[in-house]
Amino acid sequence: MTLRTERPPVRPRSGRRPLPPLIFLLVLAVAALGVWWNVLRTEKQEAAEEAAACESVAEAAPPTELEPADITLRVFNATDTAGLAQTVATALGERGFIIAEVANDPTEREVTGVGELRYGARGSDAARYVRLFLPEAGDHQDVRADARVDVVVGPEFATLASAEEVAAALAPVTGAAAEC
Repeated sequence: MTLRTERPPVRPRSGRRPLPPLIFLLVLAVAALGVWWNVLRTEKQEAAEEAAACESVAEAAPPTELEPADITLRVFNATDTAGLAQTVATALGERGFIIAEVANDPTEREVTGVGELRYGARGSDAARYVRLFLPEAGDHQDVRADARVDVVVGPEFATLASAEEVAAALAPVTGAAAEC
């Protein structure tokens, strides 16, 4: 008689290879890295946009330390309406500005819209302040050496901004700009 030794049955070898699951895990890892990279890039972009917005708010804000009595204006009429420059000069004078000259526009520049503010490098703060009174006026920076600002009244001029609108524009900044 022969002795039988008991061995566990031999398990048949499966036909699976480890390569497909490894490829799946590799694709999953690449996708996770892509998402992570996108999140980091988006955060950096948002931070840069926020910094740029803060700079533009600070740059566009009117200088609150100026008073109308500190600013000398020349008021010119670039329209066919007689006396419009004098009317605007009177209104600006009543608000405290120093009016140096009132005349028709001496330049050959074509003025469209509400009007134009002309100033030199030293008058940029004063021009930003005057803009509160003529919010839709265009800009023209020239090479003058003084801080004088020329207000050139255009064909679409109706009225100066009200005192309430000017006060609201000068009020302390709130909201998103305050976070800067």
